[in-house]
Amino acid sequence: MADPLYPLGPSPVTVTPVTVASSVFLANIPSPDRGVWELGPIPIRAYALCIIAGIIVAIWWGERRWVARGGTPGTVIDIAVFAVPFGLVGGRLYHVITDHARYFGEGRNPIDALKIWDGGLGIWGAIALGAVGAWIGCRVKKVPLPVFADAIAPGIAVGQAIGRVGNYFNQELFGGPTDLPWGLEIYRRINESGAEDNLNGVAVNHIPVQVVHPTFLYELLWDIGVALLVVWADRRFRLGHGRAFAIYVAGYTAGRTWIELMRTDPATQVFGQRVNVWVSVLVFLGAVVYLILAKRRGPREDLAAIQGNVPPDTEPAEGETEPSAEKPAEDEAEDEAEDETADEAGDADESAAEPAEAEDDEAAKPAGSEPPAKASEDSSASSEPDESVSSPESPESEPAGEAKAAEAPAKAEDAKADASPAKADADKEPSRSES
Repeated sequence: MADPLYPLGPSPVTVTPVTVASSVFLANIPSPDRGVWELGPIPIRAYALCIIAGIIVAIWWGERRWVARGGTPGTVIDIAVFAVPFGLVGGRLYHVITDHARYFGEGRNPIDALKIWDGGLGIWGAIALGAVGAWIGCRVKKVPLPVFADAIAPGIAVGQAIGRVGNYFNQELFGGPTDLPWGLEIYRRINESGAEDNLNGVAVNHIPVQVVHPTFLYELLWDIGVALLVVWADRRFRLGHGRAFAIYVAGYTAGRTWIELMRTDPATQVFGQRVNVWVSVLVFLGAVVYLILAKRRGPREDLAAIQGNVPPDTEPAEGETEPSAEKPAEDEAEDEAEDETADEAGDADESAAEPAEAEDDEAAKPAGSEPPAKASEDSSASSEPDESVSSPESPESEPAGEAKAAEAPAKAEDAKADASPAKADADKEPSRSES
């Protein structure tokens, strides 16, 4: 029976039934209609906002990791003051050098090389020159650069992931055509002059001119995975001496290599491959070698000791005395004990030397030098008890000497000072009497 609507033949339009599978297949990722919004005379660029947000997140997370390792709060922010400007300049220089055909040559404007807000930052230049700025900041703050790099590593990866969203708004750095459900729709954008301009233009409609691989999304997800890998490895193996940063570099370059091979935007070729492919391979090998060699440097650095901070787990508990207070007290007690021992030894030497000195004094008196009778009687009366104490032949002399030393400990220093000249005079007198 003929179709009453088309009596001459079948319908020229073929209607395909829509199923759940086909609706999912057709759900591509739409691109934003623009990447720039005008706020009066000031252009607000999504790419710049994403870069700034990535830097803020990297510094914030790096600061938290730094403090958790025992570092002084605010150190990462202070070092970032040097590292961020150096990194932006380095990233732009790398991009301009590797993609110089965009800015130099016939019909090109070299001034565009300075327009960083239009996109174009090479991660290798940003890390290389940013490391120089970080090194300067670390010198100022007196901290090792590898310790800073380990603290900031996962934050850098997340910051890169956020920055890739800026490429999404700019409709740039995408891959080849695809029919996958997550294909990225690319729209035709024109600027105020009517020229096609993906960076500054506005989409004329939402009909895609092509559907491509969203390489920005691939790298975004890969960067987040690298950040998680660094955090896990750092907790599991307590990485130090720049090894956490080496894992970040090795992980990022491993992903960047295969993602770079998918991109179709113009790029400088070296031996038939994009220059960033070769750079990724070389940097990956260097990171792996450093990761192996740095293991020989030993366990993770004690950041609290480097910056002179007391870790929380070493603070004395309530009721305990700080080690710094106990040590001087112990040293003082030892010094007092040594002084007492020296005083006792000096007293014993003095008591033993007194009898010999008295005998030498008696022997050294010249003949005929006796005083008058009355004085001799007084001196003989006063000298009798001294002979009983100081005579070395008397058995009672030793106890008397010990008693005298025990009764006068306070005069030990004066007696010791007088003993040396008296003994020296005693040694001279016998030779004079013999002559």
